[in-house]
Amino acid sequence: MLRTLRRQTNHAAPREDRPTMPTVDVIDSHIAYTNSAPAGGPDSGPGHPPVVFLHGNPASSHLWRGVTPHLAGRARALAPDLIGMGASGKPDIAYDFADQARYLDAWFDALDLRDVVLVGHDWGGALALDRAARHPERVRGVVLLETMLKPLAAAELPAPARARFEAFRTPGVGERLVLEQNVLIETAFTGGVLTPLAEADVRPYRAPYPTPASRRPLLAWPRMMPIDGEPADVVARMTAYGAWLADSTDVPKLLLTFDSSPTLLIDEAMIAWSREHISHLTVEHCGPARHHAPEDRPDAIGGAIADWLAAQAW
Repeated sequence: MLRTLRRQTNHAAPREDRPTMPTVDVIDSHIAYTNSAPAGGPDSGPGHPPVVFLHGNPASSHLWRGVTPHLAGRARALAPDLIGMGASGKPDIAYDFADQARYLDAWFDALDLRDVVLVGHDWGGALALDRAARHPERVRGVVLLETMLKPLAAAELPAPARARFEAFRTPGVGERLVLEQNVLIETAFTGGVLTPLAEADVRPYRAPYPTPASRRPLLAWPRMMPIDGEPADVVARMTAYGAWLADSTDVPKLLLTFDSSPTLLIDEAMIAWSREHISHLTVEHCGPARHHAPEDRPDAIGGAIADWLAAQAW
């Protein structure tokens, strides 16, 4: 059932602070999403499948506001808020990877999206690749930026990042930092970008999380970071989609890269690994950015995706 979002759900932001977005009922809750149709029709542009943009932590579909306009006239662009995040519902679940994938699958099914290009940033990239590996017949192409391409060893992480994840994973410490102090929201769009965002642009990210209870999904994500073989279920999913990345020679893939810094997941070593292990890969450099690159380089990212779409023989 489709509807327009104009109501408050558990722990969500007040109605006046939330955008009017279409939503779809999924399982026991709802997912909100943006939907930008091209001028030529409701489904796709000339020859192009719909493009689904998946955000990471602690973002929402708001992340893509400067990127999706570059697809106008080319393809239908959809960007859901992951369950528990943005304007989507906050059901009483663990918000582990399996939960996120399950609710996202229900959203794809509700909208009958069967032939898509997936674009993923951060954990959105992991969810995109997990879905591609489980439903390869429903994926036409994949675009990745600043995401987890494989399980990691602690030694591969810069020391500050390693210390940060250890703190989030420590019982009591993670709750204080993320639930009580809201540190993820308050630092992501200052330290995780080259230029700190204006308050008007941060407000939509902050609004869905007014209470410690509302921030549980934000804490779940860093505790799922696949480091040194744990958590095992996430490592297994990433291992499976690593095999898909190598074997899916008929599926074009675009990896967007940025000038290397300690805040980037896709550094020079990971780019080299990608060229060796990912089939049918195009690598496009998009200039200087930190981890939340769609805030720093929306035009470069949107233009690169649009040009890559135009180059495909669809």
